[in-house]
Order: sequence, then C-alpha cells, then structure tokens
Amino acid sequence: MQAEIRAENKKPEIKKKFDVIIIGAGPAGYTAAIYTSRAKRETLIISGILPGGQLMLTTEVENYPGFSEGIMGPELMTTMRKQTERMGTTIIDDEVVNVDFRRKPFKILTYSEEYEADAVIIATGATPRKLGVKGEQEFSAKGVSYCATCDGPFFRNQEIVVAGGGDSAMEEAMFLTKFAKNVHVVHRKDRLRASKIMQDRAFENNKIKFHWNSVIEEIKGNEKVNQIMIRNVSTNQQETMSIGGLFVAIGHEPNTKLFKGQIELDDQGYIALKNHTHTNIDGVFAAGDVHDHRYRQAITAAGFGCMAAIDVDRYLSENSKK
Repeated sequence: MQAEIRAENKKPEIKKKFDVIIIGAGPAGYTAAIYTSRAKRETLIISGILPGGQLMLTTEVENYPGFSEGIMGPELMTTMRKQTERMGTTIIDDEVVNVDFRRKPFKILTYSEEYEADAVIIATGATPRKLGVKGEQEFSAKGVSYCATCDGPFFRNQEIVVAGGGDSAMEEAMFLTKFAKNVHVVHRKDRLRASKIMQDRAFENNKIKFHWNSVIEEIKGNEKVNQIMIRNVSTNQQETMSIGGLFVAIGHEPNTKLFKGQIELDDQGYIALKNHTHTNIDGVFAAGDVHDHRYRQAITAAGFGCMAAIDVDRYLSENSKK
C-alpha cells in the first residue's frame, strides 16, 4: 500500500507539530522517547502495526536487566509503554505510510493524520525472514525461535534444529551447542553459504549434525513444537524428526522500505549511520535493529534509543541557537 505526501501547493492542514517524532515502538523507540520527553522535548511515538515490536511475539525474556525472575515479552513492552507515557510522551497506534525528509520541518503521514517534527528518530526495527511453512506461525514462541541468544538457554539438553546455511545460521548453531544435546542444521543445498572460517568451526563441532539438500516442510506439536517434517530435495524422501526447538536463521529484513530514496541505506537495506546515530539527513536519526544487523538484542536496541535521544536533544539545542 502506498500513499503520497500531498502536493505543496495544497498546503495540507497540519494536525500537530512536535519537537521529535519517533517512528516505531519497540525498546529503541520507547527508550528514546523516555529520554527526549525527560529533556522537555515534545515527543510523539507512532507505534506502527506491531506496537512493542518483536518482543510482543516472544514469551519469557531472561536477558533484560532488572527482572531477576525474567519477564514475558509483552509484559516488558507494556511496562516500557507505561513508563514512556508517564514521562509525557504522546503515543498513537497508527502506521506511517509516507515521509518527507526533503525539507524542514519534516512531514510524517499516517493512515489518519499528517504530522510535523523538527527531528525524527527511525526505530522501525527488522523482521526475521520466515520459512513460510505449515505450523511456523502457530508455534512461533512455542518452540520456534528466530534468536538463539535470546532463547537458547530454554532448550537445555534437547535436540535442536537450525534452518539456514549462512554465517548467521552457523553462529546460531555453535551458540546453541552450549545448551543442546545436539544441533541439527537443515540446509537446502549440499554446501554452506557461510564463510570458510565459520564452516570450519561448525564442521569441527561434534554436536552439530548436517542434513544436506533438505528443507523443512511442516512443523508439528501440541502446546509446543515436538516434530518437524523434512524433505530431501534430491531424493524427495521425507522424514520426521523429533525435536525440542527450531531456530530459523535465514536472515532479517530491515523495515526500511518506507525510507528508500530519502535515507541512505547499506547494501543489505539497513539504515547507514554517518556519525553515531545520525543518518545522511540532518535532523533524522536511527536507533535499534533498523540499522544494527550485528547484535539485534532488546538491550542494545534500548541503548541505541538512548544514544539517538541524546543526539536529538543536542541537535535541537544547537539549531535553536541559529
């Protein structure tokens, strides 16, 4: 779905003007808003289609500081939202359909309104690529995961499957050997796409078993995953494997389609930062997984949100003097 910013000569009515607009409401967006609001910057968060981000699709979170017994992902994001609102941030559950960063103040168009801002923080995150097979959505966060660092410790002494053949898949597989009984790598080709050094490390690990020329066709279970159906693409032979968990590691898609042509992106589609959290557009900043394809953790996203907010406050202070 596409929408165009109204032509300049129509001079659309601007519903409200903000110092800062934050696009996205995950850990990066909420943290940024806490900081900008505490700095007395009038702040608007436009939450997008999934307020709270990917953590709304997870279950228990053990690696976010401050929760000695862990916390459920949706509860963590609800708590962040309440804290953000307590600081005075305005939050709307709407989706941005177009932006105009060509001139200031910046214009942000949603399905229902048009807003203006002196500064913008993009915190739209990234979405894991899915296998697109039967049972994947049903068992997401119920044995199907897209982050070994996040969920690996929940699968101790179990048979775990990793789908993928690139560097990320090998990193996930090796990390999971710390907890799993065995890690089964299912790859559709007869060789890995991963770099030579990553391949060597994986091949040397006796806990990692490879299933070549194979694809996952179905994910099964009751309350949680307990089986997958694998098909060998060369022989067409099928087999059922009993497992405790499945980690999908076939890459992420940064949520940057909206900004193509206005913000500089890298060759993978992530926002390219120029100076800390600054983009190539003066006054537009980015925070979290929308630019970070290395760490992809809630805590690092929150940290980037803090940094972007501090950079925004300095930017607004410096420009108010001009």
